[in-house]
Formats: sequence, structure tokens, C-alpha cells
Amino acid sequence: MTRPPLIIPRLRWWIGGLLFASTIINYIDRQTLSFMAPTLKEEFHWTNRDFGLIVISFRVAYALMQTVAGRVLDWLGTRRGLLLTVSWYSVAAAITSTARGLKTFMLFRFLSGSGEAANWPGATKTVSEWFPKQERGWAVALFDSGSAVGGALAPFTAYWAYQVFGSWRPAFLVTAVLGAVWVFVWRAFYHPVETHPNLDPKERDMILAARRQEQLTEARALGGEELRPASWEQLLRLKHTWGIILGRSLTDPVWFFITDWFGIFLKSKGFNLAKSRLGFWVPFLAADLGNFFGGGLSSTLIRRGWPVLKARKFVILICGLGMALLIPAAFVSQFALIIGFFAVSTFAYAAWSTMALALPSDLYPSGTVATVSGMSGTGAGIGTIISTFIISRISDRYSFEPILVGASLVPLLATALVFLLVRDQARQRE
Repeated sequence: MTRPPLIIPRLRWWIGGLLFASTIINYIDRQTLSFMAPTLKEEFHWTNRDFGLIVISFRVAYALMQTVAGRVLDWLGTRRGLLLTVSWYSVAAAITSTARGLKTFMLFRFLSGSGEAANWPGATKTVSEWFPKQERGWAVALFDSGSAVGGALAPFTAYWAYQVFGSWRPAFLVTAVLGAVWVFVWRAFYHPVETHPNLDPKERDMILAARRQEQLTEARALGGEELRPASWEQLLRLKHTWGIILGRSLTDPVWFFITDWFGIFLKSKGFNLAKSRLGFWVPFLAADLGNFFGGGLSSTLIRRGWPVLKARKFVILICGLGMALLIPAAFVSQFALIIGFFAVSTFAYAAWSTMALALPSDLYPSGTVATVSGMSGTGAGIGTIISTFIISRISDRYSFEPILVGASLVPLLATALVFLLVRDQARQRE
């Protein structure tokens, strides 16, 4: 006798939890390199420019593959697409532990970046399929907060591995093991809304009804609910697409400056990383809170009757201003003040980013969401590559102060571009 499948209440949030876990693993890998950077620089006699080349290798792959990965995910679907890409970067993390110098590090980080690029397009696409519009802010905040949690955990996992084994190499195996576990769970657990055996029929009906209602009532950048992705040429003719791309291109470098260079910046200020590792995670915790602030505030406003786009842009406005607090961090020397200013900035960045990640699911049909998200990720990657190149040279020749000033001002331009280009659909058609 065949047993009926187990029904899991609120299954969509368990799916969101798996996306959260994937993002944590993704960032444990990235921040392991950042935290171990001073040790690696000393062992291999690297300059900041050398380390910058390793970061750029990751970013080049990450930038190029975001657009490709978004297209692949819209083609393969989230289940098979994320199985493939998480497996890829887990293997890449494992072989990073065998690196012997600058060139092999650059190669292995390139491979890691090419796999990790799919996480955000895949998660955004999954949210668009599983969550109604009033919950998407929370759902995006959930998975995106994994970046802060992973960033906060990485110093502890990396330091533990380094202390236990006396080498930086086992630290990169943590990502490989966690990634393998995630792939096993995702393969066993994830199925589409329409066919998931553990989904409560009432929840399925709610999700599908919300999807149909959104198609009828919400203006879209593209008409209809096409399952096949629109062409890149068609998408690039839309101002909305450019608003999303340019917004992320100018704000993501702020976050990646902190994730890639924070350890080196603290050491340049005279702080010992082993003793200051507790403070190292505070900006990442603040970012975690910022994700939920942005997602929660926008969702609350939508439930109170605000148009979706107006609610998202309100959060973008106030948080674009909040990122400017990196400026005072450039001119203080007290550890607590530095950590505090970075925390406020990452809080604001994370809330801003949550809105930017939600916009493709708000404005585009399901079959195109990952493609648009991937395109914006490519723009963000290009912006980060350029900023990394600039940071490595300015920090070697001068200091981090002008970098912090620039990182505070550029997000204001990003905010202005989102308001200018991502406009109400009805007005665009007048």
C-alpha cells in the first residue's frame, strides 16, 4: 500500500530557507579568502595588486557568467540549474585548497566565480515562482541575508580550520563539504509549485491564484507571462532594464569592497585580525538586519495599499542616503567607531540591494526573471571589477581614505538612476 506524501505546511518558506543556505555557503567561500588574505599575502609575498588580481579573476567569471547563468536557469529551470552550478563551485572550492601560487589561485577563483554567479538569478527566479508580491520582499531578504550570515561565519570557520590544521588549505574544504550536502538536499526536496508532492493543495492554490492575479493587475515591462525568456536585445531596449543594471552596477562595488578588502583595511589601521575577528562580523550582522528591514518595510507598505514600485523605491531612497556613512569611517582610528560606521553602511546597502533584487520579479514575467537578474549581476560584476582595479592601486599608493569617500557617494548616483529609469508603466506608455 502506497503512503500519501507528507504535506509540509508553509512549504514556500522552506524553499526560501534552502536559498538562504545556498547563499550562506556561497559567502563562506568568498569570505574565507578575504579573512585569510593577510596570511596568504605573507606566505606568497603578494602586494595588494597581486591580491587584487585574484579578486578580479573571481569577478571576471562572476560578471560574465551572471548573464549566462540567468539564461541557463530560465532554460533549465531552477531545480536542475542550481544543482549544476552549486556542484560546480563546490568542486572549485575543493581544488582551491591545492593552490600553489598567484596563477593557480587566479585560475581556481575564476572557476569558483563562474559557479557562484548563478546563486542570485536562481534565487530571484525561485522567489518569483513561489511567493506572492506582498511576500517577495521578505523572501528576497531571507535568501539575500545569507550573504551576511556567511560573511559573519567565515572568519570563525576559517580561523578554526587554520588553528586545527595549521594551514589555510583546509579552510576552503568547508565550502566543498557544505555545498555537497546542499546539493543532496536540494535534489531530494525541490520540485516546481505545480508538481511538488509535499505542497499543501491550499498553499498551491494560493500561490497560483496570486500569480494569475498579478498578471491581471500589475503592469509589466513586458506583456504577458511568457515561459520563454525575452531576447537580450528586447530587454536592453527597456529603460527598466537599464535602471536595474546601472543601480546594481554602482552599489554592489560598495558591498564587495567590504567583503573583499575589510580584513586588509583593518590591518592597515593597525588591528590584529585574530584579536578583532569578533568585530569583523558586525557589519555582516548589520547587513543581515538591513535585508529584513528593506524586505519587511516594503512588504508592509504594499499590504497597506502602496503600489509595489513606489514601496520598493521608498526603501531605495532612504537607504541610498544611509550608505554615505562610510565617509566618517575614513577619518577615525577607534575600532568601535570604524565597525559602527561600516555597520550602518552595510545595513543600508543590504536593504537597498533587497529592493534591487526584487525588482526583476516585480517587473518581468517568470520566464525572463533570471535573465534580467543575471544581466544586472553582470553589470554589478563589471562595476566591481573596475572598482577592485582602482582600490588595489589607490590603497597601495595612497590609502583607503579616498576609496571610502567614493564608496559613500557613488550609491547616491545609483539611487538617482533608479528613480529616473524605473518608472510607472502607465506613465511610460503615455
